[in-house]
Amino acid sequence: MYAVPDQTGRTFVVTGANSGTGREAAERLAAAGAHVVLAVRNAEKGDKALAEILAAHPDASAEVRIVDLASLASVQAFADALGRDLPHLDALLNNAGVMAPPTRFETEDGFELQMGSNYLGPFALTNRLLPLLLESPTPRVTTMSSGMANVGRIRIDDLQWTRRRYSPTRSYAQSKLADLLLARHLSRVSAQRGWPLMSNAAHPGFTRTNLQTAGASLGRETTHRSPIGRLPFVPSQLPPEGAEPMLFAATDPLAAEGGYYGPSGRFGMVGPTGPASLNRRMRDDDTAARLWAVAQDLTGTALPA
Repeated sequence: MYAVPDQTGRTFVVTGANSGTGREAAERLAAAGAHVVLAVRNAEKGDKALAEILAAHPDASAEVRIVDLASLASVQAFADALGRDLPHLDALLNNAGVMAPPTRFETEDGFELQMGSNYLGPFALTNRLLPLLLESPTPRVTTMSSGMANVGRIRIDDLQWTRRRYSPTRSYAQSKLADLLLARHLSRVSAQRGWPLMSNAAHPGFTRTNLQTAGASLGRETTHRSPIGRLPFVPSQLPPEGAEPMLFAATDPLAAEGGYYGPSGRFGMVGPTGPASLNRRMRDDDTAARLWAVAQDLTGTALPA
């Protein structure tokens, strides 16, 4: 089990902190001394997670705040309130996401749900929180990608799946490749501007969480499991293991600027954390820059001056 270094005095925002890898990361950060903001969409589920964390760690410092990454207005309200209430933010963990809804849904801003929730929402949140992050002497942004990013393709001319027939798995893969490109482009910008910010990424391998059922069950009366989560012979693990690459990227002194981390065991699906490989599309800096520019226009957010 990865031991999170002492985080006393540091403040973290973890999106999707009520379940799965986000819930695990929030508890282990709080246990390591951090003040943790559980950024969740559902207040009741967030309060339940917070109560469980405090029951296990009575001296922990944590709070619940509401943000819906499928709503740019909610993202702005969350970031504005955090800016009023905190002197600085030390780390943002872009963890929340949705996987493989069976049909094409849209966010309230008209984005395809996976592109909107998995990439454009976290993109807007990152931009809006950067001024607060840059008040910290050693800030980090860690963005959760996925092994599915390996088969992702960025279609700049059709990010929202309005021209092509919607595919749940290809849409998910595109959104998670976009997340990795977000982390890598922000890392380059930070270096160019001389910021102290570290931006990196992680993926959880094949971790068994409600991610495999929540998206696949949208619009249906019964619970369904995503095809991605039905692979019969693929090794899998539980959230305590699946959260470790993200925790390493967000806290470890050995984590690298622009690094990408995931399980190092069988098929890159399970095992201890190690560097994850990058294929050609993941290293495409030109596409990352183009996607960033498009996302700025779509979300109405930009890097701080």
